[in-house]
Amino acid sequence: MYGLRTTLLIALAALVALGAGAVFVVGGDTAPDPVSFDDIVTMGAPSEVEFELAETGADVPRVQVFYSQYRYVVGYYGVEAFVTDVREPAHEQRFGYPLSVYVSDFSGTDPGLTEEGYLRPTDTVTWAEADAVVYVVGSDARSPVGETVVPFSDPADAEAFADAHGGELLSWAELLEEPIEYDDAATVRQRVDEQAAAADALVEATDDRRDRPVSVVVGAEAPPDGVETTDDVETAETIAEGLEAAPNGTTVLVAEGTYRERVEIDRPVTLAGDGGVTVDGEGDGTVLELTGDGAAVTGVSIVGVGDQVRIDHEELEGEIEADEWDTQMELGYGHTDAGVTAAAAADVLIEDVDVETPANGILLRDAEDAVVREVTVEGAGYWRDGYMGVTVMRSDGVIEESTFVGGRDGVYMHRGDGIVIRDSVFEEGRYGIHFMYTDDALIADNRISEQRDYGIIVMTDPERNAIVGNVVHDAVGGIGTGGTDTYVADNVLYRLDEGLTTGTVNSIYENNAIVDNEQGLRTTTILPSSQVSANDFVGNEDHASSPTGPLRLWPGNYWEGAIGASDGRSLDRPYSPSDPVDSRLHRVDGTPALAEAPAIEMSRGLAGTVPGMRAGSIVDSRPSCGLENPDRLAEAGFEELVEAHGCAEPRPSPP
Repeated sequence: MYGLRTTLLIALAALVALGAGAVFVVGGDTAPDPVSFDDIVTMGAPSEVEFELAETGADVPRVQVFYSQYRYVVGYYGVEAFVTDVREPAHEQRFGYPLSVYVSDFSGTDPGLTEEGYLRPTDTVTWAEADAVVYVVGSDARSPVGETVVPFSDPADAEAFADAHGGELLSWAELLEEPIEYDDAATVRQRVDEQAAAADALVEATDDRRDRPVSVVVGAEAPPDGVETTDDVETAETIAEGLEAAPNGTTVLVAEGTYRERVEIDRPVTLAGDGGVTVDGEGDGTVLELTGDGAAVTGVSIVGVGDQVRIDHEELEGEIEADEWDTQMELGYGHTDAGVTAAAAADVLIEDVDVETPANGILLRDAEDAVVREVTVEGAGYWRDGYMGVTVMRSDGVIEESTFVGGRDGVYMHRGDGIVIRDSVFEEGRYGIHFMYTDDALIADNRISEQRDYGIIVMTDPERNAIVGNVVHDAVGGIGTGGTDTYVADNVLYRLDEGLTTGTVNSIYENNAIVDNEQGLRTTTILPSSQVSANDFVGNEDHASSPTGPLRLWPGNYWEGAIGASDGRSLDRPYSPSDPVDSRLHRVDGTPALAEAPAIEMSRGLAGTVPGMRAGSIVDSRPSCGLENPDRLAEAGFEELVEAHGCAEPRPSPP
């Protein structure tokens, strides 16, 4: 014990000598020069900001920081982002203390404001040392995240900007003490809401395809009573004959029965089943092809799909180039047999369709604004014997309120930028939802279970995907993410080998419930640039783990087993799921007493004071005293768990 205390005293004395704890700038010849922002490790969700500003030609103030214990320069979009980060109690444990801080200098650029309030400088913005700058706070200037602080090296320029756009002038020292509200998840939440609303509008716009008057009846003498018709209704014996006879903008209504044929809809015509309609392709190729803009099919069952899932390039000579980077994906995914294929056609509707298939259920290839809803696809019982419920190849639109059972992947996306997949059920496949080279997708409110591998897997480093409100359980993995600026929120993940894998940078993980898994969360990236907050970790064998690298600061999560005095919202004792003692608090009797032993507390105190001593660790500086997401857990059937994990009787810290 004497040796430990001596070591502590020596380390603490050295720390005092270094002057840790101050946010300062080393000026003069000792300060490093600022670097290009493209060469910086950025924190938060920078792509969200860049994405919003790209079309306006606007700018946002930036910060770059040289830290004492990190070899890379760290950047922030917005002075307020850095100020918020540096106020975290454990900030210096991650990179050390700031040696030099530079901010964007808007002096000499005569910045105006766009209609959104974004800064639009008229000249090149340079860098200035943070403590040599005057800051305009509370002006009309905005970033995509909210109110922004504007720095000027010339006080006269700062005064002129404040006169024109409001605000007050503060020094660096005053700014560090100024109350600032900053939430860079606000932009992505708004984007998710807007994307969901746009999906609603796209689905609503398909009403005209459902309501087309009947012009041809197949398999019956006349249309049923009460059906809107054209003036002259024709009859046909086969679906193909009916489609050939139907004028544009009308419906071919098919009477109950089984129709052994393969058909193409190459115009804005709707094929509608009138109850008990089966189209049988007799095992030879794709059954229904939608190749005309505005084509639609609804109310039919499809069987007898062919089993071809890969073709040779020679068969598509002239259609695709042999040397394109994704030729193999095109051959392997884009031209398979399917129950329904929509190819090079916009605004198609596939609704209330059931498919039994050994290959694809539905294939969307170059299909813009496609709507697939209320479909059921039943694939092979063993995933290696089947293929995809829906394959999305260079297509967007909405897939919703559908069920996918068996087969390989429920939905597979290759360059399906902007697609929305929501309110659907995925069971007994390999992956429920599988991303490849797909940006800006929204995956919302799906229920995924019994997958051989992951419920949702994001590959090939995409950007700005949102995965929200899903329930994934009883699989190898819940959600596996990759890429940048991923937003993962409001999901419930339980009974999995691995609940959540955070293989992303500059991403946000919030309000997820991770329950009863072998591994709750595993982060695989070296850079600690993502935010993890307001999540619940309950009943996991291991709550969370991280690789070697800088300390990860994840404030404001609920960790079953965390101890400390409560203020009704947070505990006063930090929690570390990667710590050998803390990680056992929720599952090993006697661990709370060990965690409070003087030697352990002294060791934790040293690790929390000397920069770099917690590399490869995770620390929550203010763990929640109760569940963050009780309503989501109750909806998922965890009512008893919700009752057991509240803040009603917080456990006090020891004296």
